[in-house]
Parts: sequence; C-alpha cells; structure tokens
Amino acid sequence: MEKVLEFQTLDDDGVRHRGGGSLSEVKPASFDRDRYELARVGKEQVLKRRFGLVSMTGLSCGLMCTWESILVVFSIGFQNGGPAGLIYGFVLVWLGNISVFIAIGELSSAIPTAGGQYHWVSLLAPRSCKRFFSYITGWLTVIGWIAALTSVCFFVADLTLGLVSLSHPDYVRELWHGTLLLWAVLLLCVFINVFVSGALPTIEVIVLVIHVLGFFGILIPLVYLTGSHHSAKEIFTTFNNQGQWRTTALAFFIGLQGNALAFVGTDSAVHMSEEVRNASTDVARSMLLSLGINGCLALGMLISVLFSAPDIQRLMDDTTSTTPVFMRIFEYATGSVVGATIMTVIIISLEFCSAMGCLAAASRMTWSFARDFGLPFAPALQKIDQRTTIPVNAILVVTTLSALLALINIGNNAAFNGTISLVLEGFYISYLLAIGLLLWRRLRGDLSNPYSGLTAFHSDRQADETLDRSLGWGPWRLEGWLGTANNVMACCYLLLLIFFSFWPNNFKIEYPSQMNWAVVVTAGVASFSVGYYLLYARKSYSGPKVEVDPPL
Repeated sequence: MEKVLEFQTLDDDGVRHRGGGSLSEVKPASFDRDRYELARVGKEQVLKRRFGLVSMTGLSCGLMCTWESILVVFSIGFQNGGPAGLIYGFVLVWLGNISVFIAIGELSSAIPTAGGQYHWVSLLAPRSCKRFFSYITGWLTVIGWIAALTSVCFFVADLTLGLVSLSHPDYVRELWHGTLLLWAVLLLCVFINVFVSGALPTIEVIVLVIHVLGFFGILIPLVYLTGSHHSAKEIFTTFNNQGQWRTTALAFFIGLQGNALAFVGTDSAVHMSEEVRNASTDVARSMLLSLGINGCLALGMLISVLFSAPDIQRLMDDTTSTTPVFMRIFEYATGSVVGATIMTVIIISLEFCSAMGCLAAASRMTWSFARDFGLPFAPALQKIDQRTTIPVNAILVVTTLSALLALINIGNNAAFNGTISLVLEGFYISYLLAIGLLLWRRLRGDLSNPYSGLTAFHSDRQADETLDRSLGWGPWRLEGWLGTANNVMACCYLLLLIFFSFWPNNFKIEYPSQMNWAVVVTAGVASFSVGYYLLYARKSYSGPKVEVDPPL
C-alpha cells in the first residue's frame, strides 16, 4: 500500500484544516519537501526560502571569516604555542570542527529548524529533564550569538581605529571611539538586513567571491614582496611558552583558543535553515563546504604569515604601538603604509560582511526561541514582518542588546573582553549537549529507523512519550559505527576546548585585564537562565511548540 501523507494546519482563527494524499498524488506537482520537513516537527513555514546551497555557503564562509580572523587573533596562539603550535593547533581545531559539524549536520538534516541546538536537545534529552536542558541550551545559544555579533562589530571598529593609527601615529585612541564605531557598524548591518533582505542571498554569493579573491589579494603581496623568509625547520619546530606554564604542552592547549575563535559561526546555516531550499541536505553540505574552503584558505594564510613576517616576537613586545601586529607585518611586506592600508581594508570589509551575516543568524535564533516562549516578551519577538517576511523585531532587539553590551567598553575594556568571551563557551556547550545526547540515543538504538519521521511533537499531550517512540534520521547522515565513532570524537574535542577556553593566557596574573573572565560570564548567564526558568519560564516553556500537526 502507498503511504498517505496527511496534514493538519491552523488558519488565522485557530480552526484546523486537514488535507493530504498519496505520495504519487502529492509529488512532484504540489509536494513541498521543505514545508513537509518542518511539518514533521510541528513547525509552520512562515519565512521565505531565499537561500540555496551556494548563497548559504557564502553566508557561512563570510560569517566565519576564518582566514581573516586568524590574523586578528594571531597573538593568542603565538604567545602560547608559537609558530609550530599555531600550525599544529590549527589542524587539530580544523579536524575537530569537521567532526563536530558532521554530527551537527546529521541533526540539522533530521530537524531542519532555526532553533537548532535547543530544539534537538528537547527531542533527544530524557523525559525528566528535557525542558530544563532545552531551555538552558537556548539561552546559551542566544546570548552566544549576541556576544558573537558584538565581538565581530568590535573587530571591525578596532581594526578601523588601528588603520587610523597606522596612517597617523600621533592619533590618541579613546575607548569611546571604538564604541561609537561599533554602533555605526551595527546600524549599517540593520539597514542591510531589514531594507535589503531580499537581495541578501545575492550579496552572500558576492561575499563568497570576494572572500576567495581577497585571500589571494593579500597572500601574493605578503609572500612575493617580502625580502627574506624563515626556514621550514624554524617554523615547524619552534614552540613558545610565554605564559610561563609548567610545560610547553599545556601552553599549546591553552593557545588553541585563538584557532577555535577563527571557526566560530559555522552553525549559522542551522539558524537560517527555514530560509534555505532543500534544508534537510543543503544545510549540512553548506557547513562542511564552508569548513573545507575556510580551513584551506586559513591554513595557507597562517603558513604564509609565519614564513614571511619579520621578528614577530619583537612586534608583539612593542607596547608603544597601537597598531595590530598583522598590520605591521603588511607594512613590512609591502614596504609602504599605503600597501598595508589597502590589504587591511580588504580584511575590514570582509569582517563587516561577517557582522552582517552574524546579525541575520542571531536574529533567527532569537526569533525561533521566542516562538517557543523561551524568552521574555516572546509575543513581540516572534512576529514576522509581512512585507519582508523576516523577523524585524528580533533583528532590532538583538541589535539593541549588542549596542548596550558595547557600552561596557567605554568604562572597562577588560570587562568588555570578558563579556564577549562567552562566544566560544556558549556555542561549544550547546554543541556538546546536543551531540552528547545524540550519541546517547545512538548507543541506545533509538535512532535505528532511517528517516521514519520525528513523531515526538504530535501534540503537547504526546510530548511526554518521546522516549517511547522511535526517532528517525534525516536524509543526510554518517551511518553505522562511523557515525558513532565520529560522535565520540566530536564530544572529546568539545570537552577539550571547553576545558581550556576557561584558562588565562598567563600563569601569573598581575592585573585584572590578564584574567580570563569567561568562566564568570558563562556562570552568570547560566545562573540567570536557571533562575528565570525556576521563577517564570517553567510555567510557560514546555519545549518547541506545535504550530501544525505533523503529517501522518
């Protein structure tokens, strides 16, 4: 017998309408695979699917900005790790992220919603704690994305001010200068995301092209205009331990933070998945394509800088200069301030494109969590602008919170850096919860039926029966023991990075600015979310809401 697909939808008056038919009747003329995928997990299609595989790969590549960011955070890995530590650490982080996002790709294929991690955790967690774990995961992801947006905008502002210092050495930088520039970057991102939203997929394809061409625009002058190069032995065998840790190996692992930051934002495609065509396959493909492209480019840029730069240690020890180290390396390579300026402008432009994509992903994540009543003022945050079919309110709220976060920079730069340090921890903890639960389900055999459909959200009454039902895979996954082994490897990698991301760069702490405030900020966000859940949200948050009954 041929399987019958049956849909139940709600109209504006809350009246249910039932329709459906056999697969042969529904496909291909009227069968909408993406709408069906959302309906399987109880979600209604309300956003317009503008993105394809190429444009979403462009958004992911541009948001990650890996080869650009590896220059910005260069000093973290060089201080603890050195040239050899940077290269080997980069390869380790790259492979670890590939493992993580193979698992994330499996989850996005099975549950292709903008909620991502908190939605997956709600489905996979044990019945007794699924609402709590889902809620905490949602908060960490939302705050992580807001912190990510703030940090990327700060990079743009800071690099712009660094460029001013490069051209005008007598320029005196004030903290409020950076905050004002950060606000200007945010406003421009809002304008593009709201008023030019229809052209965003085309813009992201252009960004992908510039992202690749810009790499060669910097690599070629850097390599060929530099008079002398370091030897391979010097680069691949020299390790640093400037943090004065007990062993060089410990310094190496602490220095991984810089390389890890360069890969932040890979899951942006997940939170845009309700605007991606063929989301159950192309979201995963775009994430892995982005990792492949950005990993290759960033490794090439890293090796080129290490071979071509002059005495990097001397540049880092120069405390009188307010210009970032990589800008001075550009000046040395080209022999002119103008050449270094042009190369830096390329990086600033691409970092701005990263901020633009970051706002899009952050707003979709915020909108999705509000849609399930996980945030205060959820009814306003979940509204979709009918003209643009985008969550304008969520965009404005995310921007406002990011702008308020930037105010901390005026009073205390160390406190500001500590606040945005939540980026790595928020994302990685949410990944660990989702992938750890996926591994647990895999080992239990709950995911043995291929693509049988996720039936856990047929109704609120049936939500408690999640553990008693067989969960289905999506069309994209790593099968058999390879998938299980990959899940184990991803969890081990995430535990390693989370553990060392809380460590400071120096063994001896003399000033508050040398502290790693990530543990304080992460604990603060977690405590607030737990308190808010116990006082208010446990009464209103029951996990992902059912907006449309899944097809039968």
